[in-house]
Amino acid sequence: MQDSDDFSLGDVFTEPPRPPTPPPTFATCTRNAFPDLKIRLVGSHPLWAHHLWNAALAFASYIDSNPEIARNRCVLELGAGGGLPGLVAAQNGAKKVVLTDYPEAVLINNLEFNARQNLSPDEQDHVETQGYIWGHPVDNIMRALPKDASTGFHLIILSDLIFNHSQHDALLKSCDMCLTSRSASDDASIAPCVLVFYSHHRPHLADRDLEFFRKAQGAGWVCEEIVTHKYPPMFPEDPGEEEVRATVHGWRMTRGDAGNFPHSILI
Repeated sequence: MQDSDDFSLGDVFTEPPRPPTPPPTFATCTRNAFPDLKIRLVGSHPLWAHHLWNAALAFASYIDSNPEIARNRCVLELGAGGGLPGLVAAQNGAKKVVLTDYPEAVLINNLEFNARQNLSPDEQDHVETQGYIWGHPVDNIMRALPKDASTGFHLIILSDLIFNHSQHDALLKSCDMCLTSRSASDDASIAPCVLVFYSHHRPHLADRDLEFFRKAQGAGWVCEEIVTHKYPPMFPEDPGEEEVRATVHGWRMTRGDAGNFPHSILI
């Protein structure tokens, strides 16, 4: 036996070379009152951050049409992906925007890139990105708030997240911990709220998507559907009724004591 013999198992159990990670792609959000936003998306990711979802486009349109929900208010986006809704909130005058996604460098770096590429220096000063796992403590998120708004966020954005059925409880927990309570100084017409925009990507599981709102109502949230808008389906060849897959629904959730908004009852 020679000293130079190599008994490494590498030559026995060889792995085929892994394919390279696809390069990032770009998607454009066309707007009326503001310049278009060019959103970079990671090349591929198991958390689906490599798509610009129809719900995000609907969110951008809704915030542009209702800028008062963001202006001078603190905004948190969970599971931000490319960050489009949060960036639109920043351009509509939000006091603070915190963009969060799973704490993985490729996701957080991409959010930072999109903020730099699409926002003015002044708007960038009002935006922060963080890694965050739903349902976990929110100390770092809350520390990002301005001192005069340290009790919580006025608007929380959930853009196409509720298809993650196993995460409904965690999402609701994070929303409960982060949403501010209504104060006497708040605009009487705008209660602090969670906006939830989504599509039923798997129509046969639509009822499980809606379980999110049943759980929210059981926990004391008031839930109201405020938007429906049809887009081209994200995945045209997928099974299930195209009309269902192509429709974006937007819901507003407020705390039970937030005001006398009309609300929907889910059975």
